[in-house]
Amino acid sequence: MKWVRVREENPGIHYRFHPPISREPQAGYAWHHTSWSRCSALCAGGFQLQQVVCRKQADHSVVNNHLCEKKSRLKEKRRPCNTEPCAPTWWTGEWSECSRSCNGGLRSRGVLCKRRVSASEEKVLDDSACISLRPSLTEPCNNHSCPPEWLALDWSECTPSCGPGYRHRVVLCKGGESGDTLSESHCPKQGRPTSRVRCNLQRCPPPQWISGPWGECSAKCGLGQEMRSVQCLTHSGLPSHECLDHLRPATMQQCRSKCDVSLPIKAEDSPEECKDVNTVAYCPLVLRFKFCSRPYFRQMCCKTCQGH
Repeated sequence: MKWVRVREENPGIHYRFHPPISREPQAGYAWHHTSWSRCSALCAGGFQLQQVVCRKQADHSVVNNHLCEKKSRLKEKRRPCNTEPCAPTWWTGEWSECSRSCNGGLRSRGVLCKRRVSASEEKVLDDSACISLRPSLTEPCNNHSCPPEWLALDWSECTPSCGPGYRHRVVLCKGGESGDTLSESHCPKQGRPTSRVRCNLQRCPPPQWISGPWGECSAKCGLGQEMRSVQCLTHSGLPSHECLDHLRPATMQQCRSKCDVSLPIKAEDSPEECKDVNTVAYCPLVLRFKFCSRPYFRQMCCKTCQGH
């Protein structure tokens, strides 16, 4: 047997020797089962256990397990108990998030009448099967008053309808339990939503020539001239200088008025008087260069310009 030197609290003065603790199994000790434990469940199938302990044979006291032979250790016993189904009870789910962050909201949860029939199986029953009062499905939450906050209304349509434009919306400062509109100084400046954003629905059509109606014919009988206004306008009706000149419509054209035979015919309006002046030899040139639309040449070369 080996002896071990143990130093006491007072150093350097007293020493004593103790034999080492033996970890070997010894005679007079044996494995025993404990009494059955309580059932792990009141219903729907629980279990009971008989644990294994090492006892001293002399007085049946429980001792450390190393005193019993490890090879002869008994196995724990297990048996089912309380296997009858449980009585129907209410089951409640987790509460949902509150419907509002302040000024009083509601949160909800699922409530079912269930009955456990085994350790791994539950059945959902009609609510009438549960005798106790049904738990509430909803409850109030976040009843504290809301601080003032910004409220942005819907965006307007893009203005103008083509080309670069803007959308606008109204931004209000709301606060209090009634949600009254407050001055903007009550709301934080940094969190104010923007009230205007850029937009561009489509490209605008180019400016174009717009013609007015033709005026009255300058001649009350026979050939004359009529005129109209021609303007270059944008899609919104504003004057522009971007129209192409070669596409500009005519502002003047010839016209013919029906002669009223009931009116006395003046000498100058008589067909017999429509003739070229004898001294004018250039009437063919007037017709060639399309000068008949000018009153002077038309009068001097009446016969030549007739019908043109």
